[in-house]
Formats: sequence, structure tokens, C-alpha cells
Amino acid sequence: QIRNYILGNFLYTKDEGKLQNNASFLEDGIVDSTGILELVSFLEEKFEISVADEELVPENLDSIFSIAAFLGRKTGRAA
Repeated sequence: QIRNYILGNFLYTKDEGKLQNNASFLEDGIVDSTGILELVSFLEEKFEISVADEELVPENLDSIFSIAAFLGRKTGRAA
């Protein structure tokens, strides 16, 4: 779901080969700072979580892997 959101809303493609799980959204220019806020809104709505200001760090939101791990911690489910 996360991959499809990034592909469709930031890379404008359905080609899953365009996004590696460990690709840095910020370093690779995939998502900018405004896009991170859009991504957080998506995550909050889709996964019924709340992201605190102090959680808005690259360690939590800068790749598919980091988001999956973050969601696992937030929801108590393995990523």
C-alpha cells in the first residue's frame, strides 16, 4: 500500500521497479518536505495512527523499509 502510494503520487508510475525498498525519499529526490507531510497524512488515515512531531524524522519516514518498521512499532505488528 505504501509503495503504491509513493509510486502513484510522487513518481507518477505503476512500475514497481522504479522504487527500491531502501531508496531514500529525500536523498533520491522522490519526496520533498511538503510531500512528507502528504505521506504522513496518508499513513495516519490508512493505518489509523497518529504521528507526533518528534516522529517526523528520516529514521521513520525516509524509505519503504523505514516506514514499514515505524508502522510496526506504532501498531505493535511486525513489518
